[in-house]
Amino acid sequence: MGKWRFKLWGGGLLLAAAAVLTIFWLGGYKLPGPLPVDDEQTGFSGRHVIKFSYVVAENTPKGLAAQRFADLVEEKSGGKVQVQLFPNGTLYTEPDEQAALARGDVQMIAPAFSNLSTRMPEWSVMDLPFAFPTEKAVEEAFGGEVGSMLFKRLESRGMIGLAFWGNGFKQMTASDRPLEHPQDFRGLKFRILPSPIIDAQFRSLGAATADIPFNSVYKAFESGTVDGGENTITNIYSKKFYQVQNYMTVSNHAYLGYAVVMNLSFWESLPSDVQGIIQEAMRETTGWANESAREMSRKELAEMRSGRLMSIIDLGEAERREWMDLWEPLYGQAEKLAGRELMDAVRRLRSKYESQGGE
Repeated sequence: MGKWRFKLWGGGLLLAAAAVLTIFWLGGYKLPGPLPVDDEQTGFSGRHVIKFSYVVAENTPKGLAAQRFADLVEEKSGGKVQVQLFPNGTLYTEPDEQAALARGDVQMIAPAFSNLSTRMPEWSVMDLPFAFPTEKAVEEAFGGEVGSMLFKRLESRGMIGLAFWGNGFKQMTASDRPLEHPQDFRGLKFRILPSPIIDAQFRSLGAATADIPFNSVYKAFESGTVDGGENTITNIYSKKFYQVQNYMTVSNHAYLGYAVVMNLSFWESLPSDVQGIIQEAMRETTGWANESAREMSRKELAEMRSGRLMSIIDLGEAERREWMDLWEPLYGQAEKLAGRELMDAVRRLRSKYESQGGE
């Protein structure tokens, strides 16, 4: 009898299993959730994902460069390397992105030089007013002695520098008055990036400052929290600051650029062929991006003039000299932060292009 019970029980199991398989086959039943993927079996074990966080919009020079870089990396790697983009500070804002990079929560960021200076004061030399008189001076700073020195100092902070991306020269904006002479700044409050040099620049003019993240600047202008700021043509245009700022002085008094950096440990973990793909894509992107930024600035300034979006003043040579004379002591302050060797390189570059004049 026990043997029959066993046969009946075993036969029941077989019938039940057959019934379940029939239901799966006929009914198209799907399992709840994906099955585990064996990377080695599917060929995905060599795939690499790079999370790239930045705070500006997709239609800015940095945003367009990031997209081009991501596309080139995917194309050159045959999909083996994917760059995931997180624009507009959707993942991390300026105060948080360097810490996120250090933790490995993201693998790439492209902070403004000023934001790097919060942890590495030597980067504040890039904020010096009138340090780089022309676009060619900026290019030489990026690709020459100054850029090389700055990138070397990243490694002790767990970062590797991949490229310098340009945005453009900075202009002054204000809500209630034109800014031509130093006394025009007195009593106003300006939004700044977190840089000791930029802070000292405005305080020397008798103005107050407020360090406000980029994505909060429009509201700060609109609410009157600050009276003005300094920014590039493309940032003013893309964020529509002209809706909440009435005056702009085309001063070209300093340059806003970005250091494209990667987590050093992550970089060193990549196979050499993947590193080569990233470097090649970055070289191609950088040349295109910096020329594109210049063209965007020219085009958008022309649109702002023709559309009369703001009252635009071109800083005259006499007024420029007033600003330069007032800000000359900032170079001594920068030397204390950056060291003599780096400041000497900046001064040599400045002298070279000032003596040539123009671009």
